[in-house]
Amino acid sequence: MARTPSVMVPLGFKAPEFELLDVVSNSILKSKTLFGAKATMIMFICNHCPFVKYVNKQIVEIANVYDKLGIKFIAISSNDVENYPEDSPERMKKVALEEKYPFPYLYDESQKVARNYDAACTPDFFVFDKNKELVYRGQLDDSRPGNDIPLNGKDIREVFESIINSRSITINQKPSIGCNIKWKN
Repeated sequence: MARTPSVMVPLGFKAPEFELLDVVSNSILKSKTLFGAKATMIMFICNHCPFVKYVNKQIVEIANVYDKLGIKFIAISSNDVENYPEDSPERMKKVALEEKYPFPYLYDESQKVARNYDAACTPDFFVFDKNKELVYRGQLDDSRPGNDIPLNGKDIREVFESIINSRSITINQKPSIGCNIKWKN
C-alpha cells in the first residue's frame, strides 16, 4: 500500500474553476455552482484505494452534518481508469450510491483538475472559504488503516467549526497520506 503525502499547497491559493462529469446524474457540473456559502471541501478520492475505503463512512457523516451549515462537499476522482478500471465512472457511480455520498462524485478524465489543484494522493482534502481561497489542506485526522487511532475527522471538524464560528483556523495542518493519484502515461 503506497503512502503518498499531500502537497501542502500555499494557503490563500485560489480555487481553479472546473466543469466535470457527475457520475451519478450523468451531467456536467460547474464548480462555480457547487461552492458553498461559507466554505467548500474538495476531496480527491477514488474507489480502489484502501485509505479512501477506510474514511468513506466518516466523510459521508461529516458532509451530512456540515452541509446543512453552509459547507459544501465535492469529490473528484482523477485516476487513470485504463490501468485502474475499478475507478471507472460506472464503478464510481456504484460506490457513490452504495456509500450514500451526499455530494457530487466527479470524474476528472483529463486529470487537469487534479494537476490544477496539485492533488497528490487519495484521499486529499482542500477546504476553501467563501471567497474560494484555500484555508486548509491535508488530513482528515491522524487515523490511518492499521494505526489504532480512532477515525473521527477531528482535524476537518475543527476547521469547519472555526469557519462556522468565524474563528481563525489555528490547527497544525498535516499532510494527508494515501495512495498516489494514478497518472496517465
